Amino acid sequence: MALKGNALFAQSGGPTAVINSSIAGAITEAQKHKDITNMYGSINGVLGVLNENFIDLNKESKKNIELLSVTPSSALGSSRHKLKNAEDFDKLLNVLKAHNIRYFFVAGGNDSMDTANKVHELAVKEKYELRVMGLPKTVDNDLPVTDHCPGYGSVARWLALAVRDAGLDTEAIYTSDTIKVIETMGRNAGWITASTALARQRDNDAPHLILLPEIPFNQDKFITEVEKVYSKLGYVVITCCEGLKDENGEYLTASKRNIDMDKFGHKQLGGVGETLVSIIAEKLKIKARCDKPGTIQRVSGIAQSSTDRAEAYLSGTMAVKHAVEGKSGYMVTLVREANEPYKCGTGLSELVNIANKERKVPKEFIAASGTWVTKEFLKYVTPLIGGSLPEYARLEKHFIAKILSK
Repeated sequence: MALKGNALFAQSGGPTAVINSSIAGAITEAQKHKDITNMYGSINGVLGVLNENFIDLNKESKKNIELLSVTPSSALGSSRHKLKNAEDFDKLLNVLKAHNIRYFFVAGGNDSMDTANKVHELAVKEKYELRVMGLPKTVDNDLPVTDHCPGYGSVARWLALAVRDAGLDTEAIYTSDTIKVIETMGRNAGWITASTALARQRDNDAPHLILLPEIPFNQDKFITEVEKVYSKLGYVVITCCEGLKDENGEYLTASKRNIDMDKFGHKQLGGVGETLVSIIAEKLKIKARCDKPGTIQRVSGIAQSSTDRAEAYLSGTMAVKHAVEGKSGYMVTLVREANEPYKCGTGLSELVNIANKERKVPKEFIAASGTWVTKEFLKYVTPLIGGSLPEYARLEKHFIAKILSK
């Protein structure tokens, strides 16, 4: 089972608040194994491998490696580069051979796991002894097999705080901007949007409506729901997923320009919040505003979840342990062992089970109304954000008797 050689670490896809924690765990564990002679980092994912843009991680200070676990974004740099053909894969394998890379660790999402799987299969075909391991990473939380994904807990915490604050802002302004639409990230799965339910800690707190891509958007139903909340409270906060789809399965808003598509053929999303604002203005004659946090929600270290950080670190550690033991062609998974108190361990799944596959929010997590989530979902997501949200004051508002307005 012993395999002596160098290890290469790569990060791919959208950065998160804890992807560096995964790499920190992997590097720290790799330092303990004498069969791993050198540790390299690929700058900008597989693009860095093709261009041989490697850095020597052995020369990084101990403090720098330790700080990775609390540092957001991708310290090694990332990319969405797609290996186009057999020639690209052959070149990548030749680079790995030239640098005696025997351990290849890829932190990424669906597309990244597909790339890692193809590299693993090519190495097996060419009889080059290489151990390829995937580290789960995606704020979208849409990887199959694993209970959840490192990165999700932090974006859920960030949005819970942001939506709660936006709700207070909307409630306070009273005479203007009484309807607010908050557009969250998410292509085909509404996990991120669903997590905004954590912002509601009392009855009538924001958000009041949650729109997921798993539930086809119906304009008439939407207007009815908005009007119902507005009539009751005088204000409404709506969270919607950028990947919201109509009843024909088409995105409500998506760029049709080829230039806006990424290397994997994914359309550029965005603008659904403004579309909903326009619908509200047209149908209800009420001014609404749209807030779009954009990429800052996925990468902000301000609200990094301690649970998320620890599990990302653990996934990196276990990837190295399994690789040294002889495993290849797998991704580390997170396995929920208990709900109360929350406990999570790890498992393994073959990369082929994850590559290019998506896990959407299941029906049992979506309320019958289609605009809220169930208790089961809240039980699922709450432990992932690393503790309770800060407590806020709510004035009891004991009004005194009016004199002049009687």
